[in-house]
Amino acid sequence: MTIRGLVLAPAVDNGKLRVGVIKTRWNPTVVDAIVEGIVATLAKQNVVDVVVEEVGGAFELPLAASLMAKSGQFDVIIPVGCLIKGSTMHFEYISGAAVDGLMRVSLDTGIPVINGILNVLTEDQALERAGLKGDHGNEGIGWALTAIQQVKVSRKYAST
Repeated sequence: MTIRGLVLAPAVDNGKLRVGVIKTRWNPTVVDAIVEGIVATLAKQNVVDVVVEEVGGAFELPLAASLMAKSGQFDVIIPVGCLIKGSTMHFEYISGAAVDGLMRVSLDTGIPVINGILNVLTEDQALERAGLKGDHGNEGIGWALTAIQQVKVSRKYAST
């Protein structure tokens, strides 16, 4: 038994959601599995309008998210990347900058941006969180459900 997970509250017409997913080219085994989890979960929730774009790495996610958010074409954006700590400071710099950038996009535009960047210490942890090893499950499932929930909150409090 686990206490982890998100229970989705109803009351959003999921068929009218447009979701932007941005994936990185780095660590494709992990990232592609998570994106598959996102897309499959959205489909189960009757979200069919999903656009998937690709960027080089996690550092590029905030700009792509900003462009998508400012386009006015999306209700929510889910950037997906995977940073695995190595023996240099690169992990800390990229992780902090990317996560802060995603939050800024969300706050500046009012479009929900879900933090879909895995920040892990080992490849095994990345595989576990992608649902490819162990019994952790695919993080993309929770991120997709979080995206729907955030749209619900955004619509509830949107200025009319």
